[in-house]
Amino acid sequence: TPADIVVLTAAIIAKLAEESWVVSTSIADIGLVETAIAVRIGDPLVAIADAATLRDALLAADAIFVPDIRASTAGTHVAKILQQLGIADDVTGRLKIFPNGATAMRSLAESGALRPIGCTQSTEIICTPGVVLSGPLPPGYDLSTMYTAAMTTRAANAKQAQSLIDLLIGADQDKLRQRAGFLDARK
Repeated sequence: TPADIVVLTAAIIAKLAEESWVVSTSIADIGLVETAIAVRIGDPLVAIADAATLRDALLAADAIFVPDIRASTAGTHVAKILQQLGIADDVTGRLKIFPNGATAMRSLAESGALRPIGCTQSTEIICTPGVVLSGPLPPGYDLSTMYTAAMTTRAANAKQAQSLIDLLIGADQDKLRQRAGFLDARK
């Protein structure tokens, strides 16, 4: 499907620029997105301050909702964390893996599990009804991903595409980006 703009990770946008799929001069960072922990609305928030509390929370969960652990940014990070914490084998049977974080969070919201949690990017948690952002991953296990916009080289409406990018990154949109889960790209 043709597109005038794309919003992807900075690394993917850089690759698209190398391959001349996007206009290099249009590339603009929108903001950083943290990988975070989610719980269903009404469930207690999970206090995670360090490796020990992260490990305890994951071991206490009877279901762990995550995006694809082989292909998604947050999912591959979760898989790495489980290995680092030495609990991958312990929780494998409790992992509920979905193609993307938004689908994982919708499934968490609908879960009948007693103590489920989810882990994906904060933007996917914040926009999903039925779940709430419990908090970011602790230092040493955290991941912040820069999301970037760019106009495609085949944009049918280049002027409007650039205007939309300018709107997305504008200083007057800071509060809206924060509500959506983006951290300031300029810090």
